[in-house]
Amino acid sequence: MSEDANAIDCLGRLPRLVDLTLHRAYEGETLCFKAGRFPKLQILELGQLKRLKWVRVGEESLSSLQQFLIAGCKLMEGLPLGLQNAIELKFFGFYDMSDEPIHEIQNLNKQSENYQTISHIPEVCIGHWINDLIPTIIKYILLDCNIASRVVLTTRITDVASAYCLASHDFIHIMKPLSYEDSWTLFCNRTFRSNDCPSNLEEISRKILKKCEGLPLGIVAIGGVLALKDKDRIDEWEMILRGFGGEVDGSGELDRIRRILLLSYNDLPHHLKSCLLYLSIYPEDYPIRNVENLLDTWIALGFIEEKEGMTATNIAMRSLRSLKELINRSLIQVKDTWHDGKLKECGLHDFLREIIVSKSKEQSFTAIATGYCTRWPDKVRHLAIHNFTDNPLEGFTSLNCLRSLKSFRYEDPLTTSFLSKFLCGGPKFLKVLDLAGAELDNIPKEVFKLFRLKFLDLSGTRVKVIPKSIGQLQNLEVLILAGTTITELPVETLKLRKLCVLIIGRVGDYSNNFALGGFKSPYGIGKLTFLERLAHMEADSGKIVREIGKLIQLRELSRKFLELSITKLRRDGKELLYSLLRLTNLRELHICSIKEEETLDLQHSISPELGFLVRLWLNGRLERVPEWVISLQSLSTLVLLNSELSEDENAIGCLGHLPNLVELTLHGAYEGETLCFKARRFQKLQRLELMQLKRLKWVRMEEESMSSLHQFFIIGCKLMEGLPLGLQNLTGLKLLGLLDMSDEQINKVQNLDKQSDDYQTISRIPEVCTGHWINGEWKTEIV
Repeated sequence: MSEDANAIDCLGRLPRLVDLTLHRAYEGETLCFKAGRFPKLQILELGQLKRLKWVRVGEESLSSLQQFLIAGCKLMEGLPLGLQNAIELKFFGFYDMSDEPIHEIQNLNKQSENYQTISHIPEVCIGHWINDLIPTIIKYILLDCNIASRVVLTTRITDVASAYCLASHDFIHIMKPLSYEDSWTLFCNRTFRSNDCPSNLEEISRKILKKCEGLPLGIVAIGGVLALKDKDRIDEWEMILRGFGGEVDGSGELDRIRRILLLSYNDLPHHLKSCLLYLSIYPEDYPIRNVENLLDTWIALGFIEEKEGMTATNIAMRSLRSLKELINRSLIQVKDTWHDGKLKECGLHDFLREIIVSKSKEQSFTAIATGYCTRWPDKVRHLAIHNFTDNPLEGFTSLNCLRSLKSFRYEDPLTTSFLSKFLCGGPKFLKVLDLAGAELDNIPKEVFKLFRLKFLDLSGTRVKVIPKSIGQLQNLEVLILAGTTITELPVETLKLRKLCVLIIGRVGDYSNNFALGGFKSPYGIGKLTFLERLAHMEADSGKIVREIGKLIQLRELSRKFLELSITKLRRDGKELLYSLLRLTNLRELHICSIKEEETLDLQHSISPELGFLVRLWLNGRLERVPEWVISLQSLSTLVLLNSELSEDENAIGCLGHLPNLVELTLHGAYEGETLCFKARRFQKLQRLELMQLKRLKWVRMEEESMSSLHQFFIIGCKLMEGLPLGLQNLTGLKLLGLLDMSDEQINKVQNLDKQSDDYQTISRIPEVCTGHWINGEWKTEIV
């Protein structure tokens, strides 16, 4: 905006404006906030106003302002004039400014008016955006003489910590959540001024504490709120639990946490704000396990910037970098990872979730419809349906702005009839339709009129057939039909030339030997040249196997085929290996024979160079481990199912030379009675599963074998005659699981003589458990 007295001043008449950010939004040299304007404004941020020299706050202006941040306005010549008029100001930040105003603040005369002004502000911060120069300056100014004071920097951004610790990353202390016991102690000390909690408040206190998730600042803050409540009025404590978000939403005593988290949020670039705000659709405490689907959703919604000439793979990598950046800034929590480091589960802290839910509502970015809704929200862009009720509300016509719809599995899942009525309402710009787990018997015809649709997830539904009209969705990039009974695709699918992800089929569990159900592909799938992830396609004829080769030949040279899963492979292994020769960027590969007893035809002189392959599943008989498998330098996860390898000391031992293998599963993969892991083999292995090895009696670990092993599971090996020999050599072992073993084996472990070597061995393992497969899940107990 130009330098005009009314350019910004006109906003001061907005009666409910509480948060104002001006980022590169004003071209003037002076910015004046006039008397009586912005009466309810609480947060003001001025960012990168390149020409700004002076800010003036008039009397009775910004009377409710609590947080004032000026960043990157490098022509500023001094502190804002009239800052003393912002009488409620609690935080003032001067970030990434020139040296002159920073020097002025640091060296204010204690008798000066400016000093008197800022000394009344509870929190005044100055700072710079980290670059390569600042850590170097610190290195030379603060000499390392081993006797001087230490500088401690706290940050929520991992990269900032790394930038300052140039000498050694050992100086970085990553704060972890408090244990439950420590959390409870801190909570009681803060709330009750002692370690004791009144019995009538213990249950409600523990529920409130759970929401803090071990965050010390959160525990202290909520404890301070509760300390003022009547200990005999449990209803007041219930209100705090139910209104947890209200406290964080600025109406309570948790404003310090809000300010800290808002600083992190406001510092995000626009596309990362969109990515983060989108997570507000997830229910409270909901684990985000399908991370790849989340990234595909961000891409489909345009949150990830696409530049001219970028390939789908480049965009996917940018989406992954966005997720890692939000983790780096401590805005997304890593809940769990696979042993190879790949993200398995993530989520949001309750404090942050309440803030982004509030932000999303303000911006009409997301909305959540529940059984308690009386009408659909207006002009919302992203809608989540929780606790669905099959009494559809009126007002579907207000959904013209809708870009995404996601349903969650609850007591009353979303039905076909509701979806049909909903889509008739006209969300014509819908790009993402995620109905995983919905009770759909078929796909309403209205879905195929969503011509802008890019992402369609119908996994876990009762849909059995994909109609020919699927070919109308020519902008579709992701089609997920996992966990359905769909076994065939119509030829019209070949019209989806932008399709990048195609996942269809069922993956079994322990009860059915992890049976894999795939789909019959129409002849000509090689025309889908944008495909990067394909699962689980039946390759029961040489013609289809050759189609995989065509798919690679036809794809653009810059595109990368990343994930392939094929089932029902017959004696066409040689043809498949020729196709794999072209899949040089493959990251994940599943190959399943047509029958368990059928040999996988992979023993040929052809050796595909899969230098980037990190995960490999082979399901079917093997004469021996193929040579090309043993040469996979990047392989981290290997699963061999039903391989029935003969008793040969090198049958499994050859895998011990894979330099980066961290997870190995042998399920029905070995026919011998004794399995030996030799010294100095499997040096990086962290997880080992021996499953359904029907003839196995003894396992032996030599010294210096599997030196990094953390988890060791023996499952369904019912002829085992004792604990593994040499178990004491696994010095880093943290978990030993004995599952679905014979009663005799379990009783033997549970009743070991305390003087025996076996007892002395397993007593050093932090966790030893036994268990059985019951009603579709493992039921375990600690020994």
